[in-house]
Amino acid sequence: MATSHKRETARRKPRAAAIAGPLAVLATGAAVTIGVLATGPSSSLTALDSTNAAAGIGSAAGERKSDERATTRDREVVSRDVVDRTPLVALSPVEQLMTDDAVAKAINNASAKQWTTETLNLWTRPDDQAKNTGEIEESERVLVTGRSFGDRVEIVVDDKAYWVTAGYLDEEKPAIASVDGQCTNGTTIDSGVSASIVKIHQAVCSGWPSISTYGTLRGGGGDHGSGRAVDIMVSGGMGWEVAEFLRENYSAFGISYIIYEQQIWSVERSGEGWRGMEDRGSVTANHFDHVHVSVY
Repeated sequence: MATSHKRETARRKPRAAAIAGPLAVLATGAAVTIGVLATGPSSSLTALDSTNAAAGIGSAAGERKSDERATTRDREVVSRDVVDRTPLVALSPVEQLMTDDAVAKAINNASAKQWTTETLNLWTRPDDQAKNTGEIEESERVLVTGRSFGDRVEIVVDDKAYWVTAGYLDEEKPAIASVDGQCTNGTTIDSGVSASIVKIHQAVCSGWPSISTYGTLRGGGGDHGSGRAVDIMVSGGMGWEVAEFLRENYSAFGISYIIYEQQIWSVERSGEGWRGMEDRGSVTANHFDHVHVSVY
């Protein structure tokens, strides 16, 4: 009986080689089946990865490729985020005026015309970054766009837009001042004044017909009391036009001195040009609202 028991035990003990052989065949068969069922490169790659995984090889290479694909996708997402999140830069009011479309539209829509009342500098834009590109003469008729910024307005010259100082454009053509000009706007002055004052009134009235008020005789003595002075009621740039015209022609009018905007010019001290005066306390007393002219 002891001998029979030993033979039974020996028959049931499997050998390692006998078990490993069938398992290898089974793994190979599974790999072949998966490869046949795959229909594309990605499926083949998956099948190969599965085979390698089953065989316990190639897992490190697969993980590296998977990591590379994920990293590429991450870069794409980051790149898109950077572009999408870039903030738009807001244009300043001047830059909005100066865009190509805005300038072209202003030129195309310009229809009103005005006359220049003074020789004006032509600027490329209305702010402190402007460049002076030349001049336009007095008494030139130009298109105006209606756009303005600060102390400048936009005009069109030779189909190009420029900016000029405001206040020197007028709908009426400015008259050319002349020493022998004749008044046509209906204004008059007091009788009893000197012939020089009459001549001054005629010339200024002819050259600047928009000026309608002249002050001559009044009590209190002095040049006004004797009929040898006139106050030409004008202000701003036009006042300087009148004052300079009279100064340049002082001999023809018999002028002794001129006062405007708290400055005085006199024949006796003509070499000094316009000289500052003391503050007399008011706009009128400091001659900011009129040009005073006295004659001999």
